[in-house]
Amino acid sequence: LNRQLSIPSLQEYGYALVGGRLLPDASGPAAQFMYENQFGERLTLYVTAIPKDETAFRLFRDGNRSTFYWVNDRMGYALSGPISESKLRTIAIDVCAALGGKPEAWQQ
Repeated sequence: LNRQLSIPSLQEYGYALVGGRLLPDASGPAAQFMYENQFGERLTLYVTAIPKDETAFRLFRDGNRSTFYWVNDRMGYALSGPISESKLRTIAIDVCAALGGKPEAWQQ
């Protein structure tokens, strides 16, 4: 990804990091980190470089899985899991801030 990545902790939400890997993406390499709670429920954080500078925050739904996607400093992030949108949004806000982003623009 041509930059140093930090892996955010989700311990305060009951999720532990269980692994990560480097993956191919349409625009180049990407990183994926998997977290799991005591009930076996998983959250995934996907990170990739974005070729242009933009600001974005979006919510995607697919069945019982929600994904919050945001862009910061030419990096795209997607936090996904089968939990409530409000809880996932709260975690996404904290992850964004932990990774140096400024989630204030989409906290309303």
